[in-house]
Amino acid sequence: MQPHEEAILKSLVAVAWADGRVDGDETEVIDALLEAFAVDGEAADGLREFAKEERSIDDIPLTELSATDRRMLLQHAVIVTWVDGEQHDKELEVLDKLVARL
Repeated sequence: MQPHEEAILKSLVAVAWADGRVDGDETEVIDALLEAFAVDGEAADGLREFAKEERSIDDIPLTELSATDRRMLLQHAVIVTWVDGEQHDKELEVLDKLVARL
């Protein structure tokens, strides 16, 4: 896994935690993203372990992301906030914070 891919995936984990929990739908999205990024083995296990604890955008180094990476991260982050069928205020706050950091 490349550093920019790791930053994107960890950022999406932080977005998934925005409402204070990571449920089954969000776990499925994380697994689908791992598959889409072709991340498996120890790297995938490490990211799943990372996702077990509550995370925030502040935990993630975003400075290494290109403009394209940043766009992709934001697009995926919006999807993650809607995965449970509702976009909570806390999720919107995290998206706003992510936009400001990007």
